[in-house]
Amino acid sequence: MIQDTPESWDVVETRKRFEGYVIDVVTDTVRMPRDETADRDYVRHPGSVGVLALDDDRRVLLIRQYRHPARRLLWELPAGIRDVEGEPLVEGAARELAEEAGYRAATWHTLVDILTSPGCSDERIRVFLARGLEKIPDEENHFEHRHEEIGMPVEWVPLDDAVRRVLAGMIHNSAAVAGILAAYAAAADGFAGLRPADAPEA
Repeated sequence: MIQDTPESWDVVETRKRFEGYVIDVVTDTVRMPRDETADRDYVRHPGSVGVLALDDDRRVLLIRQYRHPARRLLWELPAGIRDVEGEPLVEGAARELAEEAGYRAATWHTLVDILTSPGCSDERIRVFLARGLEKIPDEENHFEHRHEEIGMPVEWVPLDDAVRRVLAGMIHNSAAVAGILAAYAAAADGFAGLRPADAPEA
C-alpha cells in the first residue's frame, strides 16, 4: 500500500542549537542501518493550520503577505501556527480565517495534510476546506493586525484561475499550492471524498 506510516529510529543524543520564539533548531544523532550513526539537523515547529475558503461562486480567498526569509510578497491562504494548547485544529483554522480575512464558515472538512519540508523540519500543516462563508461585521471583529499582517489585501480568485497560477509558477506558498490543487481535485465528486474536520492526523 502506498501510504506514509509512522516510524521512529533510535536517537542516541539530542543537542539544541537554537531556541527561538516559535522554532528551535536541534541536532539528533540517529542510529542508522548497519549500526551506524549520523547527525541530522532540523527545525522543531509547533505546526500550522490553513484554510482554503471557497465561496458559492467557486472562488478561493487569498491574502498577500510579506515573507522575509523568501524576500517575497506571497499569495497565501489564511493560516497560522498551532499556538493555543489543546485547541482543536479546526477551531484554530476558524480563528485564523476570522482574524486574517474577516470571514466565518458554516461547513468545514479536512482538505489535505502537508509535511512542509520533512528533510529539515518537523512542521506539519493541516489545510481545511471552509464553505458556507459569511463576512464578519466590523463591529464584531476586534482583531488588530500587526507587523506583516498590516494592510494585507484579500482577493477572491476563481478556483480554475488559481490552479493556472500555481502551474504557471505565480503562487509558491506550500499550503496555498497544495490547498488549491487539492480543492480542484476534490471538487470532481462534489467534495464527497473529503475527511471530516476532526479527522485524526496520521
